[in-house]
Amino acid sequence: MTRIVLFASGSGSNAENIARYFSGNSAISVPLIISNKRDAYVHERARRLGIPSFTFSKAEFDEGSVVIDTLRTYEINFIVLAGFLLKVSQPLLDAYPGRIINIHPALLPKFGGKGMYGDRVHQAVVEAGETESGITIHYIDEHYDEGDIIFQATCEVLPEDTPEEVARKVHALEYAFFPEVIEKVIAKTFV
Repeated sequence: MTRIVLFASGSGSNAENIARYFSGNSAISVPLIISNKRDAYVHERARRLGIPSFTFSKAEFDEGSVVIDTLRTYEINFIVLAGFLLKVSQPLLDAYPGRIINIHPALLPKFGGKGMYGDRVHQAVVEAGETESGITIHYIDEHYDEGDIIFQATCEVLPEDTPEEVARKVHALEYAFFPEVIEKVIAKTFV
């Protein structure tokens, strides 16, 4: 059994979608959700799903040991970032090499990097006059949004689309593809 932890900083809609997708799966489970924000709505989603959730400070994530100890307590094999806004620290990268993936709400390498998340990305896509956007699922490395790309899916951006409309289209791609891609990556990683 592969045990994944979901890291989330906000609402947690992707985290909930992933947890529900793997509920009852005999090969993959989601026994833990972690956030860097005590008031993030993801904690309420975790509570309703019956999944323990914890909050750690940026300093605790940077230093790593208390987070890694918690992951080991829950026998976590794989980390999935689902709307997690902190840069993953070197101790976590060292503890989970090649076993941390992220989803980004644009087609990397465009519209990535520090500070490019959520609505900021969709606003930038619209302002740049892009005709398409989408999602990128990628491995995490020591840089923001630069790890090897695993999967991309696209959606059309119409000239009249607002950032909110682009966000709606991108969220639909996230919900449709992220859990399936996680499952495929885990199948390849833990052969």
